[in-house]
Amino acid sequence: MGDGAEPESSDSLRTFGAVVQALREHAGLSREEFGERVRFSKHTVASVELGRRMPDESFVEAAEEALGNTGALRRAAGHVARQPGLAAWFRRWARMEAAAINLYTYECRVVPGLLQTEAYARAVSLSVPPIPNDQELDDRVAARVARQELLSTRRERLCAFSFIIEQALLERRTGGEDITRELLDHLLEVIDRHRNVEIQIMPLLQPVHAGLDGPLQLLETPENQWFAYSEGQKNGRLIADPKEISVLHQRYGKLRSQALTLRDSRVLLEQMRGAL
Repeated sequence: MGDGAEPESSDSLRTFGAVVQALREHAGLSREEFGERVRFSKHTVASVELGRRMPDESFVEAAEEALGNTGALRRAAGHVARQPGLAAWFRRWARMEAAAINLYTYECRVVPGLLQTEAYARAVSLSVPPIPNDQELDDRVAARVARQELLSTRRERLCAFSFIIEQALLERRTGGEDITRELLDHLLEVIDRHRNVEIQIMPLLQPVHAGLDGPLQLLETPENQWFAYSEGQKNGRLIADPKEISVLHQRYGKLRSQALTLRDSRVLLEQMRGAL
């Protein structure tokens, strides 16, 4: 709900990683040497080989070139996306998201997956029919928690995040007061720990609102190309048309000006936390 989920690991991820490792070792390259050729750190290479990281398109293409252009990795990458917990329409966006250098998110339905706690993710998943079975629920929750590694400032290629969240999402108290209290603590902790994350709250009272058409996401790739993603009930759409993206940039810019400032947003979060 809100955005797709990506599990911490899966059989397909581990299989893809094993193929990368086998081809790398066949080429006589250490992880560090291979990393230099594909322009990723040896730690990223290790994460991919161990099935802990979703390979993005730039990694796959660079690895193909470095390992002889056999086509094996391109074919294998097509199966990696078939993971539990990851909505079919979200898969390509999730791969792009992993390599993004800028990611803008406006959300009016649920707190974005990258900012959810485990308890909140469970409450969201249990709120909307059809209710998942235990395995499906575990997959979704593990996926959302795993994706939060994207926020890390330890990544080789840091991503800058901007989130605009409707105050109503927090006032709703999805899952109850205890879960909301933990969620507010988590949001404040994210603000404190991640210098690359900005969170703005859209106040309840906002007569002029640029987001009335619904949630939106924008991202910039390492090649400085912009893409957008729009999601609705049981569907999602990846947007590459520059004209459409320009319109969404205008809307996001307006939303930023209409939302509370970073400082005022933090103050509001603290006030809401104190009221629970």
